[in-house]
Amino acid sequence: MKKLELHWQILIGMLLGILFGFGMTQISWGGEFVSDWIQPLGTIFVKLLKLIAIPLIVASLVKGISDLKDISKFRNIGVRTIATYIVTTVVAITIGLVLVNVMQPGNGISEDTVAKLTETYAGDSGVTSKIEEATRQKDSGPLQFLVDMVPDNAMAAMTDNGLMLQVIFFTVFLGISMLLIGEEKAKPLKDFFDALNDVVLKMVDLIMLSAPYAVFALLAGVVVSSSDPDLLLALLKYAGVVVLGLALMIVFYCIIVAVVTKKNPLWFLTQISPAQLLAFSTSSSAATLPVTMERVEEHIGVDKEVSSFVLPVGATINMDGTSLYQGVAAVFIAQALGFDLTFGNQLTIVLTALLASIGSAAVPGAGMVMLVIVLESIGFPADKLAIGLALIFAVDRPLDMCRTVVNVTGDATVSMLVAKSVDKLGEPHVENWDDHYDEVK
Repeated sequence: MKKLELHWQILIGMLLGILFGFGMTQISWGGEFVSDWIQPLGTIFVKLLKLIAIPLIVASLVKGISDLKDISKFRNIGVRTIATYIVTTVVAITIGLVLVNVMQPGNGISEDTVAKLTETYAGDSGVTSKIEEATRQKDSGPLQFLVDMVPDNAMAAMTDNGLMLQVIFFTVFLGISMLLIGEEKAKPLKDFFDALNDVVLKMVDLIMLSAPYAVFALLAGVVVSSSDPDLLLALLKYAGVVVLGLALMIVFYCIIVAVVTKKNPLWFLTQISPAQLLAFSTSSSAATLPVTMERVEEHIGVDKEVSSFVLPVGATINMDGTSLYQGVAAVFIAQALGFDLTFGNQLTIVLTALLASIGSAAVPGAGMVMLVIVLESIGFPADKLAIGLALIFAVDRPLDMCRTVVNVTGDATVSMLVAKSVDKLGEPHVENWDDHYDEVK
């Protein structure tokens, strides 16, 4: 009997997790049972993915750069990557702004709903912490993001997944330095990183064996901890605009893939679907990164020389889904609270959301920190920030899950585009976890 494809296994796990979660909400002790005995399984899975993210970035990026044997090729890849990410982010924000201005979801929110949301969430620690973090980022200098990219201790940077740009900076520096000392002298170090890369990719294969069970646990946990259904219903139009915009971004990626790479968009979505489903379950581009890299390299055929740079950088600075959400959420809050936006304000949203996405962490909840920065950039009253965030806090987690899917899909799309532009898009070469099992059993 043919084994069920991984993406179908994960999808079944997700659906069963949602149904199980809803079932547990009908039992008095159900939420506590899921939190104590089910959700930890999903948490362990996410921690395992995060565990190997840094080793995978270091090993694959050093291998990718050292295989180039030509620094100018790396420069070409870097410039094309950053330029493409900027273009896709601007497209995402523009789609969001067009939809929210046309559909005007904020005009349908009653004063009673605003009052109830404010009472429920304005003092929530999640809201206040996002405002504090945004204030800290806003008070830093204009070149602070460059300062933050350079680590003063490489080992310390590698102990924190939130410092991924610092790890990338050090690894690129190391890889280029290896090129400059010559192939013969660099060979022992290159062999080490080549072997480390193969080992970490095998770890990805092993971790993914538990993916269907892990997403079951993660989705069950999300359902039992969800907010007041009545408040969710009141925000349905706003959530619908965000989801529609995210769906249009997926369509945009498919068109680009078809036109530029000449690949079937449905084939592309099928190959990347396990990473998309994990992105939905974890709400974290960083946690999904090892799986994204494995799918793009082995199942789509992007050369490691490209994927090892494009994907880690994308997980850090390319937030198409989150940026689209910034545009929709900022205008929605302004509409709901009667704050008039000029055309210049909306251009400011585009620019600020673009810049904020570069410095945003690839973790759950980072989008709301970016949103505070965007709102402050258009002169939104400081005393209404907590109210504005409270308006959307109830649906932030499910929308975070959706926009992370778009972030990951955007990373994979750009990796294909860049690979095609430098003639590094080849045929898929899939490796399974048990390829060498017979040799050691």
